Amino acid sequence: MKHFLAETDFTRDELPALFNLARDLKRGRADGSSRPLESQTWAMLFFKNSTRTRISFEVGIHELGGHPLMLDRDSMQLNRGESVADTARVLSRYLHGVVIRTFEHEIIEEFAESGSIPVVNALTDFLHPCQSFSDLFTLAERWSDGRDLFASLKGRKMTYLGDCDSNMSNSLILAANLAGMHISLAGPAEFAPGEAIHQAVKENGFENGFSYTENVAEAVADADVVYTDVWVSMGDETEAALRLEKMAPYQVTAKVMHGARKDTCFMHCLPAHPGQEVTQEVLDSPQSIVFDEAENRLHMQKAILATLAGAG
Repeated sequence: MKHFLAETDFTRDELPALFNLARDLKRGRADGSSRPLESQTWAMLFFKNSTRTRISFEVGIHELGGHPLMLDRDSMQLNRGESVADTARVLSRYLHGVVIRTFEHEIIEEFAESGSIPVVNALTDFLHPCQSFSDLFTLAERWSDGRDLFASLKGRKMTYLGDCDSNMSNSLILAANLAGMHISLAGPAEFAPGEAIHQAVKENGFENGFSYTENVAEAVADADVVYTDVWVSMGDETEAALRLEKMAPYQVTAKVMHGARKDTCFMHCLPAHPGQEVTQEVLDSPQSIVFDEAENRLHMQKAILATLAGAG
């Protein structure tokens, strides 16, 4: 049985097939012929509010022939002290898989260890792997010659600006390394990449790793894609004033984009806050592919679900 808790749950050798499957599912969406979850029920256990993640998974499970069952902590015995381990054991008797969006990464690790069904990480405070794979798929669609999607990513440079100690920056570091990309991050020293991602890079033997600087111009030079995310994530509201002040120099503006390549793409996992991490001008520019990213969450997640169902 295979889980998808982190990008590294797929090997480099497995990723070309995953990307090709996402492309095939996208192309064949209208005919609805691929239904590997037929007669299956997959739960969506969400501890955090969501728009894109919830809707794309719910639609994706349905389009693959399965039944999506939406759950939240407040409507379950988890809210009254039942353990994650016991919940995992019980749900494993009813379901074929579970998609979890939560806070502590340890929750999904415990669920996967205690249960007997595939677990998909729909976001934790440490990683957002479905988003990062969808992002790379979006780039591969633009850069490939139509044959080997995944290979088109190798050697490209991604730059991430803002909070460099976030689930999104961590996931992009892992995904970029799996794809053979170079990733450069720039942000305030207080929000530099944390020890956990340094350890993950070391444990996986990633040769490219990542570079970090406080200098925006240095980070974006020769970038093929510039990426940012919100400066105040769910759970960080008490630090809002500090974060907005410290990260103001890392806003993605037209000037920042001009410091990269002429054909550089702009990406943001959304929701965006124009005037904070990015200007409205950049969001609306031809370089922005944020809505392609949003759409491709559906197709990549369907590929992930289909693969886990087949491996289960």
